[in-house]
Amino acid sequence: MAERVNIAVDAMGGDNAPGEIVKGAVDAVNGSPIVKVFLVGKEDLVRTELSKYTYDPDRIEVVNATEVIEMSEPPVMAVRTKKDSSLVKCMYMVKEGKCDALVTAGSTGAFLVGGQIIVGRIKGVERPPLAPFIPTTEGRCLLLDCGANVDARPSQLVQFAKIGSAYAKKACGIANPRVGIVNIGAEEEKGNALVKETFPLLKSTPEINFIGSVEARDIPYGAADVVVCEAFVGNVILKMYEGVGTALLKSVKEAMMSTGRSKIGALLAKPALKKELVKFDTDRYGGAPLLGCNGLLVKTHGSSKAISITNSINQCKLFAEQNINDDIREMFNISTDI
Repeated sequence: MAERVNIAVDAMGGDNAPGEIVKGAVDAVNGSPIVKVFLVGKEDLVRTELSKYTYDPDRIEVVNATEVIEMSEPPVMAVRTKKDSSLVKCMYMVKEGKCDALVTAGSTGAFLVGGQIIVGRIKGVERPPLAPFIPTTEGRCLLLDCGANVDARPSQLVQFAKIGSAYAKKACGIANPRVGIVNIGAEEEKGNALVKETFPLLKSTPEINFIGSVEARDIPYGAADVVVCEAFVGNVILKMYEGVGTALLKSVKEAMMSTGRSKIGALLAKPALKKELVKFDTDRYGGAPLLGCNGLLVKTHGSSKAISITNSINQCKLFAEQNINDDIREMFNISTDI
């Protein structure tokens, strides 16, 4: 077990910064004796939020950053010109080895650009994929890519499968993760040109347990442990997943509150429903790591609350303890022909 895991947290990133970000960091530090958090942001604002809580002052350090990258800014320009922004400073803390990982709820575009040009890729990795866990009836599955590479090549999808399989083994404790490729049917001959070209490559990759095509409707039922696709498809799946879940929950609540009888039934059913619905709460899985970089970079959604930040920090702790990047490096030292 690691003696100390140092995590840079972008205190100014997201809709609820710095309040929810700071609270999530404090909760993470209070919940684990080996976590140290560097809260990077406008020092006066961050310290004001910290003053509301009790925590070990040796395990939370404030790093002043005078600039903030806004969601609407062009990512490349923002990363290049805002050197004193909270996100860029977090990136350099990982690059320089001061921190093992970073967590941000800020600009996805700037996060992806910074990950590539500041932290950099592990040698042999063509394109790091963004890889969130999504809930299923069987637990969870890893979806990659969901936002980093909208025009991926077949060789890159094969790498996603290998990286995702390595991550699922360590993060979920699955000895032989089932890997599937998103398709419009189960048959091998179906799909667009990218899927048709990638399918036989995955089939002949010995490092993974490839089970074939997976249709989107089967993902929530746990059809695979690792689901591979290019980022356009992955992002559509993720956003549809979130939207349907929210809409369904809203409809159920409205139905239960519609009559006196349904309200009584809702009261009786509430404990069982709450127990089941928590399984589909995406916040409990942390954020989406950009896998294949020299350090762990985790992106949470822009509207993240404290619980998502806490779980993302815990996700970083697990990543560091399990030495997952060492597994990925070993994989590409052995297999560099992709």
